[in-house]
Amino acid sequence: MKLFDKGRDHVLALFRVVLGFLFFCHGASTVFGLWGHHATAVGTWPGWWAALIQLVGGAAVTLGIGTRVAAVICSGSMAFAYFTVHVGKAVLPIENGGEQAAIFAWAFLLLAFTGGGRWALTDLFRRTREAPATGTVPAA
Repeated sequence: MKLFDKGRDHVLALFRVVLGFLFFCHGASTVFGLWGHHATAVGTWPGWWAALIQLVGGAAVTLGIGTRVAAVICSGSMAFAYFTVHVGKAVLPIENGGEQAAIFAWAFLLLAFTGGGRWALTDLFRRTREAPATGTVPAA
């Protein structure tokens, strides 16, 4: 069990990066028409706006910038997608094709509670600002 405890922070950071990147790619495919998808018309409700959340939110989560806020927004958008698009077809995700929306919603909710963790740019900037002064004057 010590192995799992020692690697926890690194695995959680890797989870954040991979989840955010997958969400970013999903948004990029819809906004820009990449990877065999057609671009959605700008401003179309709700598709284009959802894709914009995926693109920007996925990038923020991947980089670890405002992870908690971005994760809440991403989770909410996927919950909205599940309840407006999928649940009308059937209740269970396996029946209504909503597995992806459900998994993204719950995964981002987890990140909203755990935060950016290691490798997050926000944490890197915070550590740089909080570094104690050495009392030496930098060389010119």
